[in-house]
Formats: sequence, C-alpha cells, structure tokens
Amino acid sequence: MPILSEKAILMPASPIRKLVPYAEKAKTLGTTVYHLNIGQPDIETPEVALNAVKNLDRKVIEYSHSAGFESYRNALSAYYVKNGIRVSPEDIIITTGGSEALIFGFMTTCNPGDEVIIPEPFYANYNGFAVTAGINVVPVTATIESGFALPPITEIEKKITSKTKGIVICNPGNPTGYLYSKEELEQLRDLVKKHDLFLFADEVYREFCYDGAVPFSVMNLDGIENNVIMIDSVSKRYSMCGARIGALISKNKEVMDAALKFGQARLSPPTIDQIAAEAALNTPQSYFDNVVREYVQRRNIMIQGLNSIPGVFCPNPSGAFYCVAKFPVDDAEKFCQWLLEDFSFEGQTVMMAPANGFYATKGAGLQEARIAYVLNQEDLKKAVICLEKALEVYPGRTN
Repeated sequence: MPILSEKAILMPASPIRKLVPYAEKAKTLGTTVYHLNIGQPDIETPEVALNAVKNLDRKVIEYSHSAGFESYRNALSAYYVKNGIRVSPEDIIITTGGSEALIFGFMTTCNPGDEVIIPEPFYANYNGFAVTAGINVVPVTATIESGFALPPITEIEKKITSKTKGIVICNPGNPTGYLYSKEELEQLRDLVKKHDLFLFADEVYREFCYDGAVPFSVMNLDGIENNVIMIDSVSKRYSMCGARIGALISKNKEVMDAALKFGQARLSPPTIDQIAAEAALNTPQSYFDNVVREYVQRRNIMIQGLNSIPGVFCPNPSGAFYCVAKFPVDDAEKFCQWLLEDFSFEGQTVMMAPANGFYATKGAGLQEARIAYVLNQEDLKKAVICLEKALEVYPGRTN
C-alpha cells in the first residue's frame, strides 16, 4: 500500500469535533446533548445578507477576481475605516474563510521549518494551518490563574530563534475570550520591531467585547505597518459560519502581491458567499447591540454557574463567546467523553471541547475544557446543572 505523506500523518484531528461520534450515539439513545463544544451561534444571520441571496438575479455564477469582488473590497475597506482601522481596498484579499487567510499568510511569509510563536491555549486549527504550511508552532503558555493574559514579554522573547518568523495572536481570543489591552499589543509591537518579525492577528471576534471593553486593532500599531497581517471573517460577526468568506489584510505590498498568487492558484473565493458578505456590511448597529446584550447574559449565566460548582474555576472573559474552565477531574478529555457515554441527568448531558487540544505543550490543559456559550439562556442553565450533577458522581473527580 502506498505511504501517506508526513503532513497527512502530522495533521491533528479537531479537538472540537473529535467526540462527535459519542454525542451522536447519545442522541440515538434519546439523550438531549447540549452542544457547548463548537462556536456555532444560534443567533440569526442578518436579513440583509439572506435577502441578497434569496433575491439573486444572475444568469451565471461566475468567478470573481482572485482578490475578491472589487465592490466587496471597497465596502469592506469602508467598514474598517468606519471602525477606526485605516485600511484601503488594496490592503485586502478576500479568502475562503479566515482559515485560508491565515494559511495564505503562513505560506507567503514562512519557509518549511520556520517557527511562529503563539500564546497558548490557542484556536486548535492553528496547529493544522502550521502543518499545511510546513512550519512549527512554538507555544508560550498563558495561565488560567491570570485569566489568560498575555504571557510576560520576556517569556515570549526567550522563544525567539533564528527560525522565528512571526507571532500569532487571536484578539478577542478563541478559546479563552481574553481581550488584549492596547498596552499588551504595544509590548508585542516593540518585540516585533526589535526582531523584525511578522505579527499575525486573528480579529474575527472584534464585535463581541463586553463590559465597556473596546478592542484595539493591530492595524493601528504605529511603526510596524509592514510587519502586521490581520485575519478576519464573516463567520461569527454575522452568524454566517457556512458562508466561507474571510480576509487577509496587510499594508505590506510584497506580502499582498505574493499572497495574491496563492489566491490565483485557487482561482477565487466563493461568489455567492461574497454577495451575502457584502450585503451583510449593511447590517444595522441595532443587530450588534442586541447580539452583544444577549451574549453578556449568556456569559454571565455560564461563568457564574460554573464558578458556583465546587472545585470549578473559570475566569470571566471580556470578548468572543468562549471560556476555558478548570474542572476537579483527573483528565478533562476522559470527563468529556464520560459525559457523553456514561452520564445523563433527566435525559440530558453536555458536550464540551477538551482544552488539551488547544495547547501545543504536551500535558498542558489536562483539567480544562473550552465552552462555547452559544445556546439560548435556558439551555445554558440546564447545561450548568448537568455539569454540577455530573461532577457529583464522576469516578475520576480529584477533590
């Protein structure tokens, strides 16, 4: 039998989806499963986006420009400027989701064997994107005790070697919900400038910041305009996860010219999805006001509920719609599987994503799980009760 490639063997399975077979089996047995494992919001997609597809009047679904439709890039640029981010249409390449944007960023700036430093825990698929590009992830660990704040700059600098090409952040963060402050970002700026690195910033959750917190974009960091590469997406902003439209954004013309060649190789981003995404830019502010208000209530239910369970600790996130909680268990992955295989309370159970898959450091996050509070408030309350009852009887409880 022919041998698989090294990349195929190294490509990690998704920790977010790996327990799906157990959830499916639980459902066949009649158990209600509360899905806290995946960031699929139940928030309705804006009507303007749906209507743009419903009322589509085209005779041909044609290719767009490899960088995306000019009309969309112009409108997206205006959106950024409106939000205080100085970006022109020439600084934007539309991609097939934010995932492709980061892959293009890696492929454009890194050679096989190069390294990128990422504060962990981080979005698990960054590992897969790194494998795709043939580069190595070098983690620097943020602690749950600090609420997953940026690790000390001195610790990050210690990880820099001759192979280091960049630093990757997600702000607000998936999986932690932590929002980096302007001061933290300025520390990163100084480090990036000192060592002439790229700074990749995944800012797809920009609209979801709470308690008066205001996100600061890396595009507004002075002095490193040619070092910054921003990743964006419509998936969570407009609850359009299935519309695979993202964006690669940089003022570095060499990066953008090179990235466009990767865009040409895959021809173009999806036409109909771009039409929906462009229309979504006309979503009224009231939509976001209502969504943020709802997520704050959901967050409060989940965080307060978790911290009321003996032995559980969960920092209060300032953005996105995720949190990472520490449980009094021997192994969170075993606990998550046990919840689906062997536990139910009044015919209900919970599915979470074991947090060890969001770390690159072996053995890190073994007692932690990521939770996406994307369900309605009543379901979240029931999910918290299930977790409390489960921990009362879990055989691997540690205290």
